[in-house]
Amino acid sequence: MKLHTTKCIKFPSGFWSGLQQLGVSPRDVARQARLPITEITEPKVTAAEYFAIWQAFSDLIGDIAKAIIGLVTVFETTQYPPDILATYHARDYRDALYRMARYKQMCPPERLLITEEGEDCTIELEWQHTEESGPKVLVGITLAYLLELGRRGTGQALNARRVEFSHPMGDVQALEAYFGCPIQIGTIRNRLTLRRRDLDIPFATYNEELLEILTPVLDRTLNEKQSTSSITETVKWIIKRSLMGGHLDIHSVAKELNMSDRTLQRRLTEEDTSFKHLITQARHEQAREYLVNPSLDIKEVACLVGYENLNSFYRAFRIWEGDTPSHWRSENIGKV
Repeated sequence: MKLHTTKCIKFPSGFWSGLQQLGVSPRDVARQARLPITEITEPKVTAAEYFAIWQAFSDLIGDIAKAIIGLVTVFETTQYPPDILATYHARDYRDALYRMARYKQMCPPERLLITEEGEDCTIELEWQHTEESGPKVLVGITLAYLLELGRRGTGQALNARRVEFSHPMGDVQALEAYFGCPIQIGTIRNRLTLRRRDLDIPFATYNEELLEILTPVLDRTLNEKQSTSSITETVKWIIKRSLMGGHLDIHSVAKELNMSDRTLQRRLTEEDTSFKHLITQARHEQAREYLVNPSLDIKEVACLVGYENLNSFYRAFRIWEGDTPSHWRSENIGKV
């Protein structure tokens, strides 16, 4: 899946001033990223430009660890954007982290998954709307900032229990000194593990009045974004529900959504997809789900995902998985 081409990501002004404090010129970042200078001064950038800017910053600093620690520590709290400001003024560290995970949804392509279990709280970084991983420096800064948030909010020198990175991150010793814990490289996931008890520590920066102002505005903005950006999932849901009904076209789906064919196609294009692609994706996803059900034979699965001809289903499945449905089933029952 390609990166979104819509300009929907905003760099806070503190990012650019932070770079300058580290001796990095925005003009040099633009040049390194092969972007016109106007791209980094505009309010919003595309996901591809967002990644390019982060990579350019890392390249100009040289060492990834130095770039991570440098930017996280020099970024001034007063220059936080409203969504980050709301986390800084949360009731406690737990409240701040969950607010961060919620409001991150307004800034694709990053997504945070929080899990509390036993004595640990694990925060995993994933990428939404894209299968491409972000620059390593962005991964590191995202996880480092989550710890920095706790340190600044509580006023305590908190340390992580463990940090995992899927790729090399430069000077590991420097990162271990910053995070205060062992750093694991070459893992499957990028994640930060905290002491769960630390999440109960109140924030010295707690500001109830400010939160009462910011929270409704941010929640409304998030809800509006979700309602306008979920057309892809809505269309896919309609397609999955209708696969057995035979011929499915964009006109019938548009009519159900009370919009014209042209409007639906435009909305899908803005989300970097197409109706044809979503039909293929829906069939693929449903086929995987049905095949792990041993009570369904393969001919039934083909019918359930809209194929009247079994050979056509076999050809499609080979394109999707590089395997036959029967062999894929034998290898994956119990795993999906």
